[in-house]
Amino acid sequence: MTQIPPADSTASDPAHAPASDPASGAMPQPTTPVAPTAPSEVAAPDAAPPAAAAAEPRNDDWQRLPARAIPLCTIDISLALALVFASAATILGVLLIGKPAALASGLSGALFGAGIGMWIGFRRYRNTLWRLDAHGFAVRRGVAWQRETLVPLTRVQHLDLKHGPLQRMRRLATLVVHTAGTRHSAVAIDHLDADDAQRLRERLGRQLDHEDDEDR
Repeated sequence: MTQIPPADSTASDPAHAPASDPASGAMPQPTTPVAPTAPSEVAAPDAAPPAAAAAEPRNDDWQRLPARAIPLCTIDISLALALVFASAATILGVLLIGKPAALASGLSGALFGAGIGMWIGFRRYRNTLWRLDAHGFAVRRGVAWQRETLVPLTRVQHLDLKHGPLQRMRRLATLVVHTAGTRHSAVAIDHLDADDAQRLRERLGRQLDHEDDEDR
């Protein structure tokens, strides 16, 4: 019986590669081991497209008056208190010390009143806030006792935009919102940034035009 010789296991083993043939002089090519490939990663599904942005951006947070409104918020009350304190100090100086001290006491009273007025005016500036959201136009004022006034968009009748001489110099404006069927017939906020006041007027004005179109 003829026996079949076993297959040469060195043919597929790189460690037992055949030596070079001395007759031909050719060198065998080394076998480079192939690294195992990692399984292909499944691509993550695309994220869902973001929701459509609102047609009109709104200020959901309370907004402050611009910093350049501080002098106008303090000048009126400073002048008023300076006049009151100067008059009171002058009268007290005449009664208690005499006429020669009336001028000095009046000047001291005026400075004291102006200082108090500036402090009150700055607190008034810090505590005057406004906001426009889906509920309407709101204004918040007050230090110890805060008062918040909300004007629904459906209650706006007409709008006024005022620019005084000092306001024009500082690019400020006063917005007056006239309402109907509410406790306050008009809500005014002084010393707004002129661009903000114009945007508020346009936004509330578009609401009025939309309501007029629905009534027709």
